Amino acid sequence: MASMSDTKPTDLTRFAWLSIAAAILTISLKLAAYWLTGSVGLLSDALESLVNLVTAIAALVALRIAAKPADEEFSFGYSKVEFFSSGFEGGMILVAAGSIAFTAVQRLLHPQPLEQVGLGLAISVVASLVNLVASRVLSQAGQRHNSITLQADSRHLMTDVITTAGVIVGVGLVSLTGWGFLDPVIALLVAANILFTGWNLLRQAYHGLMDASLPEAEVAQIREILTAYETRGIKFHALRTRSAGARGFVSMHLLVPDEWSVQQSHQMAEQIESAIRQKLPRVSVFTHVEPLSDPLSLQDSRLDEE
Repeated sequence: MASMSDTKPTDLTRFAWLSIAAAILTISLKLAAYWLTGSVGLLSDALESLVNLVTAIAALVALRIAAKPADEEFSFGYSKVEFFSSGFEGGMILVAAGSIAFTAVQRLLHPQPLEQVGLGLAISVVASLVNLVASRVLSQAGQRHNSITLQADSRHLMTDVITTAGVIVGVGLVSLTGWGFLDPVIALLVAANILFTGWNLLRQAYHGLMDASLPEAEVAQIREILTAYETRGIKFHALRTRSAGARGFVSMHLLVPDEWSVQQSHQMAEQIESAIRQKLPRVSVFTHVEPLSDPLSLQDSRLDEE
């Protein structure tokens, strides 16, 4: 028996377009800041925003695919494609970190004076505010729709905000102290910081592609529902869950008294699946009914180990 999620895939591409627009605007602003100052830190910041644009386009493609309904070829839907987008985004963040580090080392070996620092930093602040607003919007949408793509994009933009803040501080210190080496050093520190974000996104994508279980809090809710039904003389085992982007899947074995009819067993399974769906609307539930006294029913109880 199965209770499929009634929730249709939500088209979230409008948020990807927001990310693309923010990336184009911030790239323009940061390149202008670099052109005015000649700061390698600001150039590194612009390079990261260029990566933002590439990943935002990838997110747009992923969200378009994820919004497609299930079909004969992909009967469980397309939501899992978001993990590919998240992994790609994590990889691109690592590329950005490498580019920033390379550029910073070159400037450390061949220092150059900075110019028009005040105006350049003012432009960078505006660019950072654009990213901050976009990040907040994407974060809220990602949590609301349980979209790993939007959450990854939000974290990437927030990383960009932190990067810009570090660059502004570094360039400001160079201007105040005249210590030119601080500019590339700050850029190297920024590169090290965003490596952590990229690694986390790759790890999250790996877990999703490997069919990681639903979050512990959601599994606990499922077990709470099943425990309540066990007072009716039935038992459960072989509970398994998995995440697939914005969707989740639950399967279990329902052991019913031998004297129950097929109709009675079916009705009980439908009640349990409905109770789980009310708590977790995004999941699809699959139940296998077995007789309590049949020894074969207990042979697969080890599947309880998730």
